[in-house]
This record gives sequence, structure tokens and C-alpha cells, in this order.
Amino acid sequence: MEQAKKEQILISITGKDHPGLTASVMGILSEYDAQVLDIGQADIHANLSLGILIRIDGNNSGQVMKELLFKATELQVQIGFSPVSDDEYEDWVSRQGKNRYILTIIGRSLSARQIAAATGVIAQQGLNIDSIIRLTGRRSIRKQGKNVRACIEFSLRGTPKNPDEMKRRLMTLAAQEDMDFSFQKDDMYRRMRRLICFDMDSTLIQTECIDELAMRAGVGDQVKLITERAMRGELDFRQSLTERVALLKGLDVSVMKEIAEQLPITEGVPRLMSVLKRCGYKIAILSGGFTYFGEYLQRMFGIDYVYANELEIDDNGKLTGRCVGEIVDGRRKAELLKLIAQVEKVNLAQTIAVGDGANDLPMISEAGLGIAFHAKPRVVANAQQSINTIGLDGVLYFLGFKDSYITE
Repeated sequence: MEQAKKEQILISITGKDHPGLTASVMGILSEYDAQVLDIGQADIHANLSLGILIRIDGNNSGQVMKELLFKATELQVQIGFSPVSDDEYEDWVSRQGKNRYILTIIGRSLSARQIAAATGVIAQQGLNIDSIIRLTGRRSIRKQGKNVRACIEFSLRGTPKNPDEMKRRLMTLAAQEDMDFSFQKDDMYRRMRRLICFDMDSTLIQTECIDELAMRAGVGDQVKLITERAMRGELDFRQSLTERVALLKGLDVSVMKEIAEQLPITEGVPRLMSVLKRCGYKIAILSGGFTYFGEYLQRMFGIDYVYANELEIDDNGKLTGRCVGEIVDGRRKAELLKLIAQVEKVNLAQTIAVGDGANDLPMISEAGLGIAFHAKPRVVANAQQSINTIGLDGVLYFLGFKDSYITE
């Protein structure tokens, strides 16, 4: 018999999932020497959607479809077949070379309205959704758990028509719909991050250590006024730090131990640190706060590097109102990120920086992935991604971790 022309058939299978289904289908296809050009499967609530694109000798296509129909009846699933022409297949292949991106959306919960808003922006930018994956575990409808979160990851193909406009739209939606976004190029660096640098005050901990010290020194209101002047741009970080630390003169050093033991750790930090350490990340604190508290957290979580400001202590165990050594400000944070990356032989594209304040912007901008965490509006507007709705372990979802990978 003359060999028929090869043809492509898209096989679509839906129904209740159970072990052995894919093996049964592939067993039939293997008997006819079918070539698998593409395959993908998704499971939603134990219901599968399996797609297989095959190339097969035209003489065998009818018999293959017949046997698959019988097998589908036996397995109690639905099966459909669609021919794919050579031109259609080649057009599909040519589109695979387009840029790929990952859009991650996070919230305490995610509604159809929120997802509709996000996917609407994707469509407006001419991007195609290749796959959708839920990264968080399924939540109970009967029991309200602690620190509930929901995260969905979209794999996108194409090139945004207007990246800046896309970012503006996503940022607006984030504020309007109470959710967070991350939009990243899906390249090898996204999958191989190795160094993560954190701000400390109002990032790893839910307080500003200098405010805690000032309250115990009885100068809380004065320090607050200086902070407000800095926020208005009347003082830079170095000036404001110098003025605030001067007001702490005479405070007994024992107060720092008391504060450290009561530090309010930010939601998600223990989980985040545990996963990062297990996965081999190098972790750094780069803080405009003080080394005493950074080193306390270092011991608690096994952090690799701590760079912060050193308070000078006199022979009587009192603060002198001065700092020792170089001030860690925004510029210094960016320098330290690059220095640690160099020491650890890590490409800058493999680095992450997380912070909340204006003095974190230089390192956030320098890192391969910069994340504003519960940050001031100016920081959010200038960061690549932001997290405002959940705890700091939301960073894990931006790195592509699934809850199923993580044991609490």
C-alpha cells in the first residue's frame, strides 16, 4: 500500500482523572508509531483537560481515532479530534519564538472580577496566555485559616504593545482591586535567583528601631519631627539619621536587648527564611537601621550578611549619640548588593532586593528583581513589583514556588 501523507491531529480529552489514563492513550498511539508534537494537561478539582497533538501516517489516522474512542468510553471520559494543517502547524511553531513573560497575581483571595481585570490588561497588550497555574493551596470553605493567601501565575507569550502603559494599568488595578502583581520576563535568571537582600525596619520587622529607642529615651516626638522633615525632603537620610541618633545620647545599651527580644516579626518571615535557606539562597540584611537588631535577626534566621549602622557605646554602656563607621544609606545599599553578588559570584540578574522606603530604591532598582513591600507610594511607583496585600512570604510566589513544594 502506498504510504499516505503524514497528518496532524489534535486530541482533546476531558473528564474525571484517574491513574493510568495517559498511559492507556499513549499505548494506543505507540502501536501506530505516532509522533507527539505537543502535549499538555491541567487538573481542576479532579477533572482533567488533556491535549495531545500528534503526527501520524494518514492510512492509520482513522483506525487510531476509532481505538481511542473505544478507550475513552471504557475510561468514561470525553474525547475529540481536530485536524491541524501543515500551514497551521508551521504558523504555531513560528509563534513559539516570541518573548515569554510570567504575570503573577496575589491577594488574600482572588475573585472573578479581579482575574477579569488582570486578563483584560493582558489582552489589551496583545499577549497570549499559554498556561494558568495556581501556586497557593486550596482553601477550605468551612474553616478560616490564618494568613490566607491566593496566587495565580499566568505564562504569557508575545511582546507588550506598551510596557509602561501596561505597568501603569496593573499598578492602578492593584490599588483598586486589593491585589498585587509581578510581571517578569520568563528567562533563565528568573528560575535561578541566588541572592536576596532585605531592608530591615518595616520590612523584616513591623517597627522602626530608632523610634523604639527614641520612645525609651523620652525623645519620641522629637525624632518623629525629624523623620517628617526627611520625608518632606528637607533632610537627606544621613542628616536625619545623625540628628535622630544624637537625641539618643545617654540611653543605656541594655534597652536594645529589651527591644530586640520584643521585635514584631513581619507576617511570613519565618516561612520565607526557612524556604530560602533550604533552597541555598544567600540572604543579606542591608539596613539604614542598627547592627544590633540586624545581628539579632541574623542569629534567629541564619542570615548570611548584615550591613547596618553601628551605634557608638561608651565605657559605661551608654549610647554616645553617634554612629561608628560608614553610614548605610540608599547609595551604600546598592553598592553592598553589588559587592555581595561579586563575592558570591552571582550575576546581578540573579539578585533580589526587598524594601519599603525611599532609601531602598537604589538597591531595588539595581537588583534583577526589585520588590516594594508594603511601601510608600513613591517606592511602589518606582519598583518593578510590589506586595501590599499579604505577608513577606509572598516573595516566594514571585520566584515561582508553589505551596505544594513547601512544607510548613
